[in-house]
Amino acid sequence: MNQVEAEIGSQNDWNSETKAFDDTKLGVKGLVDAGVTKIPRIFIHPQHYLQDKLVCEDSQFSIPTIDLQGVTSDAILRAKAIEKIQNACEKWGFFQIVNHGIPKSDLEEMLAGVRRFHEQDAEVKKEFYTRDLRKKVLFLSNFDLFQAPTATWRDTLALVMYPILPEPESLPTVCRDIALAYSKQVQRLGITLFELLSVGLGLNPNHLKDMECAERLSFLGHYYPACPEPELTLGTSIHSDADFMTILLQDQLGGLQVFHENQWVDVPPIPGALIVNVGDFLQLLTNDKLKSVHHRVIAKQKGPRISVACFFRTEFFEPGDNLRSYGPIQELLSEENPPVYKETTANDYLKHYYSKGSGTSSLLHLKL
Repeated sequence: MNQVEAEIGSQNDWNSETKAFDDTKLGVKGLVDAGVTKIPRIFIHPQHYLQDKLVCEDSQFSIPTIDLQGVTSDAILRAKAIEKIQNACEKWGFFQIVNHGIPKSDLEEMLAGVRRFHEQDAEVKKEFYTRDLRKKVLFLSNFDLFQAPTATWRDTLALVMYPILPEPESLPTVCRDIALAYSKQVQRLGITLFELLSVGLGLNPNHLKDMECAERLSFLGHYYPACPEPELTLGTSIHSDADFMTILLQDQLGGLQVFHENQWVDVPPIPGALIVNVGDFLQLLTNDKLKSVHHRVIAKQKGPRISVACFFRTEFFEPGDNLRSYGPIQELLSEENPPVYKETTANDYLKHYYSKGSGTSSLLHLKL
């Protein structure tokens, strides 16, 4: 057998293993439930990709925490919050918020609801398993399973919540009520944050909202099972978010890391806090003023880790239908601050985003 034939045979084996995993419709949790002590090779990441995995342990950096108490009623507190948010988005692209208005009991119930979904009877859960991204409710493991060079140790419940709420009966019964209630609160919080960001940029408070940045909300309930060989894989690969803004709820297990000043920095869980990060489209709109930065989730021997990521985005499940163009906001441009990016449609941007692989910015190909 020559080298070409060997490589084709190896690729065919890889494709078969990937398909066999997907065909179980049980995700990564199915592997753990089956008692695996060695992770399948489709989950093993190259060592150069993992070697700096824990360099952040002695980092002097920590992402900003911002108190939103009084931002809607007190002008002084609002001005302080705007300044801190603007600074965090320019320097970090990430920050945590406290006193955001969503009760801690709802945060805890949302995490519990996601856990209930992933840990319910396998036959019930399998009914939601699909790779048809046009569906408003779906369960799957690794959105890019058949495109990415390696898989990650994570399963996901995905719901499209806005602009049109899904029919309640289409949602999983084990988390239906809390998913509807939580998404409504997150969308309201998102509108407030876009107002604060607009003012921080020197724009009308409704500017980003009027651009429909808060129009579409996708909900991803992630489940990261305990991993028998966490040093060989990742929970989520290195990436930036292809949206305007993400609001993340994470449990107390931790594992999220942000790339800042050439090192990985842990984002430690704060009870009752939410994490906010800038997405690629907001960096594009603000002409590099606000930063969309790389982040990842490490795999752990302890688990499961539960998180809920709410994405304010263009159109996630049907990118081909969104032909609106996005480019730097005109009001932010001047002779001293010319456009850094050419305009793009959401469709073209998302096609590039999902084809390029993780680890490099999808905005680079739009640079003028």
